[in-house]
Amino acid sequence: MHILVSNDDGIFAPGLAVLAEACSRVGQVTVVAPDREQSGTSHSLTLHHPLRPRRRHDGSFQVDGTPTDCVLLAVGALMPVRPEFVFSGINHGPNMGEDVLYSGTVSVAMEAVALGIPGIAFSLATRDEDVLASYHDLVVNLVRRIIEVPDFPKDMLLNINLPRVPAGEVKGIRVTKLGSRFFSESITPMQDPWGREVYWIGGGEITWTGDADSDHQAVHDGYISITPLHMDLTNYSLLETVRGWSLES
Repeated sequence: MHILVSNDDGIFAPGLAVLAEACSRVGQVTVVAPDREQSGTSHSLTLHHPLRPRRRHDGSFQVDGTPTDCVLLAVGALMPVRPEFVFSGINHGPNMGEDVLYSGTVSVAMEAVALGIPGIAFSLATRDEDVLASYHDLVVNLVRRIIEVPDFPKDMLLNINLPRVPAGEVKGIRVTKLGSRFFSESITPMQDPWGREVYWIGGGEITWTGDADSDHQAVHDGYISITPLHMDLTNYSLLETVRGWSLES
């Protein structure tokens, strides 16, 4: 079993180490990750300069590019054998609701699916490294369950969010749908040293909405949230409506 592990927090992120070690319990792992944090880069590619993957002393590769770059390079150039699974994370912070559209963590799994490989994204709803360390055995168990599924669909993307409580306090697993979140006051105006106006994007207050089956609610209640996602963004309920449009006045 060959497994690719990547992330968007960078090659030195503690969450990457936990996930890679967990995956090594069930298969042969190759780690290919960005050389720096790439949070919020979504599914972007580096097209305007060459990429220089560098092999580290532990056998992992660090790449001066995006998370999506890492998957493409790993599958197309760096790994001698095509991986059966691609695991991403463990992200330092949750990836729920609309976050899946921005997240480099989720985009690793999306790129895997685009290449015909099952992708699984792990995120943890806290940056507390002690809580992260407590999840090692639980993540090993989840990884083992996933890879043992017979004929795991190659178009399957699982978005897994771990709650902010230590692993010993987790109440169970919920299969969920995406919730929704709203950022308020997320743009902060400032001035640079020359008095010119600049803006920081990020921060602010987050308001979550979603019913009892949403990812946010599950994580809030102390459960592991597993959300199956797919790449097809087609709104099938509107197909007939759009077919009825005409350019005639």
